[in-house]
Amino acid sequence: MRKILRLAFGGFSVAAIALLAPRAYTALKYQPHISAADDAPQTHVAIVFGAGLWRDGHPTAVLYDRVATAAELYHAGKVEKLLLSGDNRFENYNEPGAMRQLALDLGVPAEALVLDYAGRSTYDTCYRAKAVFGVSRALLVTQNFHLPRALFICDALGIETVGVSADRRAYLRRSLTWWNFREIFATANAWWDVTVAKPEPVLGESLPIQ
Repeated sequence: MRKILRLAFGGFSVAAIALLAPRAYTALKYQPHISAADDAPQTHVAIVFGAGLWRDGHPTAVLYDRVATAAELYHAGKVEKLLLSGDNRFENYNEPGAMRQLALDLGVPAEALVLDYAGRSTYDTCYRAKAVFGVSRALLVTQNFHLPRALFICDALGIETVGVSADRRAYLRRSLTWWNFREIFATANAWWDVTVAKPEPVLGESLPIQ
């Protein structure tokens, strides 16, 4: 019985380390590549990741902060284009459309907005940014809990990036706890995708951002 318990504990420990390692690695490696909006370098494109809508179709607080931060970058002359990437698989769920309307409300002109309707995941957004929209350098706009994974994926896919923190408010502690816990599994899955599985998302015609 003791031998069985030792083997079980050993197996559990190995699995836990394998699960936690990608999150720890990305957090350590990419933290130096994260900046505030005021300190972000100039580049042509900012990629803004989707983050969910309320039932009425309006952006969640997390998504609002991402778009607001991207609008701040635009108005400061840090970027010329915003690539708004989100999920639009269902007729009544249009993340990029909601992000576009919010950006317009925040004073960003329509000609500066590019919509990616097939950004169903962070991996898909990064993959399509390069394969469909021809992005080779970008600022990534999202919250601190998400930035290491986003930077890791884009880096692995050949996009030169700097992360811009979209933490514009104090989020609920229980929400932050859940988001960070979820990132453990999401980062492990991202590592699998970029190193082993290498799935190809929905693509379509090439639409280089000018």
